[in-house]
Amino acid sequence: MITNKKANYVVHTTYTIHPDDKQIFIDAVKEHILLTREVDGNVYYHFSWDMIDPYTCVLAEGWVDQEVIDKQLTSAVFQKALKAVMDNVRILDRQGTLYTVSAETDIIPEVAE
Repeated sequence: MITNKKANYVVHTTYTIHPDDKQIFIDAVKEHILLTREVDGNVYYHFSWDMIDPYTCVLAEGWVDQEVIDKQLTSAVFQKALKAVMDNVRILDRQGTLYTVSAETDIIPEVAE
């Protein structure tokens, strides 16, 4: 994972899975997450569970360029995880959006007085 680079592309994906398949999903993607964070050109790669719907997983990822994303999507590591999910997890909904970043600014909200 590149920590001193800015993400030029952001991917936001959600998976809503059958409640009985949550651990299967975690087991299918955990190794993939760790390996993807080490990919040259990855800025960040986070999976988290929605606080309202515990069966919706949110993926947020940042990349330096489209070429790295394309390479990642066809990599053996990604394809192995995707196949494990698609073959073994009952996905109730799946959405994904790629955003092109035109500017990036830090934002840390403060309590208004």
